[in-house]
Amino acid sequence: MATIHLLGTGAALSDAHRTTTMLAFEANGEVLLVDCGGDVVQRLLAHGIELEALRALIVTHEHADHVSGFPLLMERLWLAGRREPLQVIGIAPAIAQARRSHDAFDTSSWPDYPGAEYVEVEHAPGATVYEQGPWRVLGTPGVHSVPCIGLRVEHRDGSGVVAYSGDTAFTESMVELARGADLLVHEAGEDDAMHTLPHEAARVAALAGVRRLVLVHLPPSLTKDEARLERARAVFPSVILGEDGATFEV
Repeated sequence: MATIHLLGTGAALSDAHRTTTMLAFEANGEVLLVDCGGDVVQRLLAHGIELEALRALIVTHEHADHVSGFPLLMERLWLAGRREPLQVIGIAPAIAQARRSHDAFDTSSWPDYPGAEYVEVEHAPGATVYEQGPWRVLGTPGVHSVPCIGLRVEHRDGSGVVAYSGDTAFTESMVELARGADLLVHEAGEDDAMHTLPHEAARVAALAGVRRLVLVHLPPSLTKDEARLERARAVFPSVILGEDGATFEV
């Protein structure tokens, strides 16, 4: 059994009660973090997650709303007593951005600062992203303005599968990534070439045969537009609008 925490569910600009989209996967006393555009430490603590349980951070792509909180994450982990490096995992452009963001601040005088262990993963369908502890994570490229990946997070005891789209336009690769998942966490953005509309996310869920669909990366317009949500539910009835602070068990 694993718990998925929606630490944030907003787009780069969203409603007052949403921060940027960030996820945490918790099982067997270990936590895997996905993206850190906002103040992720505050969100982890608000969810009752012990900071020492954090094993790694996966960055899905280089945009500010997914990686700019990384220096603050590292500072706060150090202040909380962490002394072991944090694994930071992603495709090459995402890792480069995380490193640039971190290195903009001089930590050389901070005693016993843990630093980061950067792990670059292949930008290819079915690439292994992380395979430690209770987790096996696979990645696949999405379609965005910059290179990006979606994730398939499997509990290694076989108890549950969660797919996360990251930022992407509609693409069949996300259907394959989410195939048979217990939960699909999929972005639902504006009508442009970089993001997926709610009914398109619902189509991914229906084609992949998932059990539940949670929409995240939500712009202000979507949360006020019930017609767009109803159109999505006509395609896939089990659509949930993600909320900051929500949790799901799989």
